[in-house]
Amino acid sequence: MTIKVVRGNPTPEELAAALAVVRARAAAAASAPSGAHREPDAWADPSRLALSRVPAPGPKAWGRTYWPG
Repeated sequence: MTIKVVRGNPTPEELAAALAVVRARAAAAASAPSGAHREPDAWADPSRLALSRVPAPGPKAWGRTYWPG
C-alpha cells in the first residue's frame, strides 16, 4: 500500500497521526468477519421523527408542526 501526500506540507507528527488512523481502520476492516452486514442504527433513521411528529387534524394543528421536542 502506498500513501502519497498530494497537497500541503504536513509535519512529521501530522503525517504519523494520519497514518496511524489509516492503519487502525485497515486493521479493523481486516479483523471483521467477511460478509458481515451491519444494519444502520435506528436513531440515525430520519423516518422515525416523521412517524411520531405528524400532527392530528384540527383547528390548531399548525401549532403542533414545530419539530423540536
